[in-house]
Amino acid sequence: MKNRGEIILKPKKDESLHRFHPWVFSGAIASISEGLQEGDVVKVLAADRTFLGIGHYQMGSISIRILSFEDEPIDRSFYIKRLSDAYNIRQKAGLIRPDNTIYRLVHGEGDNLPGLIIDIYDKTAVIQAHSIGMHKDRYLIVEALQEVVSSQAVMHIFYKSEATLSYTGDPEFQNEYLVGGENVNPIAVENGLKFYIDWLRGQKTGFFIDQRENRRLLEKYARDRCVLNMFCYTGGFSAYALRGGAQHVDSVDSSAKAVMLTNENIKLNFADDIRHASHSEDAFKFLKKIEKDAYDLIILDPPAFAKHRGAIKNALQGYRKLNLAAFEKIAPGGIIFTFSCSQAISREQFRLAVFSAAALSRRSVRILHQLDQPADHPVNMYHPEGEYLKGLVLYVV
Repeated sequence: MKNRGEIILKPKKDESLHRFHPWVFSGAIASISEGLQEGDVVKVLAADRTFLGIGHYQMGSISIRILSFEDEPIDRSFYIKRLSDAYNIRQKAGLIRPDNTIYRLVHGEGDNLPGLIIDIYDKTAVIQAHSIGMHKDRYLIVEALQEVVSSQAVMHIFYKSEATLSYTGDPEFQNEYLVGGENVNPIAVENGLKFYIDWLRGQKTGFFIDQRENRRLLEKYARDRCVLNMFCYTGGFSAYALRGGAQHVDSVDSSAKAVMLTNENIKLNFADDIRHASHSEDAFKFLKKIEKDAYDLIILDPPAFAKHRGAIKNALQGYRKLNLAAFEKIAPGGIIFTFSCSQAISREQFRLAVFSAAALSRRSVRILHQLDQPADHPVNMYHPEGEYLKGLVLYVV
């Protein structure tokens, strides 16, 4: 793709780019080339016209997402280089193996490709664009992906960006297969467990890959415990708990469809295991009605309570209320896995909310583990905003 214009910043508004932060905010811009369209590749220049970087332009608060701090073309070779680097990281981390065919190949800024997500589910890749530039470059990305990952490893490429793009310039834009789409197998494997992946209609790209290592840790604590998996979605934590030897597992989600997927995944791995039961119900209502001491392992993995900074106060109240309910009901000697996936909530804010809930419950609580996102969800050192998943494993007396 050819560079189509230039953006010049206001004086003293280039400090963040000198620190390699990949975003340029609209308030930092002094002038824009005439005729520039959303999704175009632009050069970013300082007030003295010194080259700073090159990236995708888009209207909004974040006006440019920097793709490179070198003056280079954003073409097929560029994407091959970036995807190869991302693939090699996953290989060296030991994530690509026969008993684990679910992993994130590209994690936006964490892989120096802001605005792009690529998740792999066995032989299907799901591409999700979070910027108009990545949407416009989708065919280049597909070509690069086919070059980096063999056609036998990835036979289908599904493009799923309807929910992440507010405008594409294409009134007929829709989610679709860009490669393959015939005789697609929806089953993939995570750490030896099988899961149905609904990338067509499911949340995100179809599965919450970022909890893989935390699910494996939970498995180690599950033996002989009564487990409550709140906000179960497709039942990932429930499956690991059952494999870990849980005495009983209850999976709860307000979505009947999510509960259906949970039941399918449990059956896929454990047939009609009587240790598992599912409930389509509001989490807070379920926690309120259960008997005290009924569970000695509780998982709290809610959806993002704060999707923007304006929602932080209410989100923290929500985390405090949710964790307090768990502290009040869990049996002595119980363990709570509690998480926040809200990017707007800092690790310190989340921990303080949980601390407040513990203090209100007057229970003795110890932190056993502090959890975060896995290696296939890397955080760019220069983009701390990429650190979104935070969790605590708590021992409650």
